[in-house]
Amino acid sequence: MLETSFGLNFFMKPQKKETTLRYIYLRITVDGKRKETSTKRTWDIQRWDTKTERAIGSKEDARELNHFLDTLEMKINKYKTDLLYNEKTISAQRIMDFVLGRVSSKAMLLAEFTSHNREMLALVGKDYAMATYKRYETARSHACDFVLYQYNSEDIELRDLDYDFIANYELYLKTVRNCVNNSALKYIACLRKVVNRAIDKNLIAQDPFRAFRRKRTKTNKWPLTLKELTVLEEKEFTTKRLEVVRDIFIFQCYTGLAYIDTYQLRRTDIRSGIDGAGWIMSKRQKTGNITNIPLLPKAQEIIEKYKDHPLCVARGSVLPVSSNQKMNAYLKEIAALCGLDCELNTHKARRTFGSTVTLNNDVPIHVVKEMLGHSSIRQTESYALTTEQTIAREMKGLTGRLNSSQVQIPKEGLEIISKLEEELRQLKEKYGIK
Repeated sequence: MLETSFGLNFFMKPQKKETTLRYIYLRITVDGKRKETSTKRTWDIQRWDTKTERAIGSKEDARELNHFLDTLEMKINKYKTDLLYNEKTISAQRIMDFVLGRVSSKAMLLAEFTSHNREMLALVGKDYAMATYKRYETARSHACDFVLYQYNSEDIELRDLDYDFIANYELYLKTVRNCVNNSALKYIACLRKVVNRAIDKNLIAQDPFRAFRRKRTKTNKWPLTLKELTVLEEKEFTTKRLEVVRDIFIFQCYTGLAYIDTYQLRRTDIRSGIDGAGWIMSKRQKTGNITNIPLLPKAQEIIEKYKDHPLCVARGSVLPVSSNQKMNAYLKEIAALCGLDCELNTHKARRTFGSTVTLNNDVPIHVVKEMLGHSSIRQTESYALTTEQTIAREMKGLTGRLNSSQVQIPKEGLEIISKLEEELRQLKEKYGIK
């Protein structure tokens, strides 16, 4: 909001004591309203120019005072420009508060991070999943370690954050913490959310991220091929725990459920669908989106296999799912025993359902989107990886279509065509036609 008038003056007030030393005052005037404060500096009135509002002379003490006054005036004008840029009201009181340090936030980064996470924890189960809260706790821990590492301090003021802080934090994550690019950017994104929150609360005036631009590394998270999935299904294990984990993984491959949704799946979530067959009808823990998934025979078989498992009976769950950490650890062991040249983890099963089981078998992508519980078709498109099997199938179909489009001419017809072509050649020679 533009002010109609603005004034900034340095002046001296008359004093009762008979002395030439007087305090220098600052006066801010906006739209006729004045605010004054002492600069806490004294000066000889005989060496003061009331027109220029500066000290007279070229001595060191005069140059030092004038430099102080010039710097103060420059900071005030910059703050006024910032107010104008951010479309905030310019007033004498607001500028004077800035001069006196009343708007200089003492808010601390890690304290604000802790406050943010505490609020997030209170909303777990409503707006956030526990996994999201834990990710922000890890991000706060990394930020805390970085501040101690870089500044030898337990915290840092939010107003001290700048581009260098963000860039150095990125370097710290990639070197000291040995994070890959995408993991580092994930933790920086958590920090950015806390900083944006502080900006919204007017704890800091400028965004330290405004010049920070980084791109995530594109990764192809390949699903299991049909051959690999078959090997996994047919493998016989002598250890019961590996068989259980393998079966749960296969169940995910044929339902597309994420780990947490498989863990929380209850018998009451298995219902009769519109076709009279068994369906999974539940909500995704991560997004709250509804997922309706018809049960394929393999998934139904695994449900029946574990319906009387002691853990399933005690918890009322469909499958005896252990912790994600244990599942992934056992899956690595299973991959080695099956001779699979890939890393097995619980999320790979979801990708296998989205690609190998459904899209590669011509299930429309919008149907796959609904079964996976994705919010947009763009999420599902990342699962649509073209495999060699898909390419071979499509090219075989193309070859067949090309062959069928060619006209098959009988032998007798070819002889007639050849005879006619010869007669035409002779006629051209007779009449000199080229």
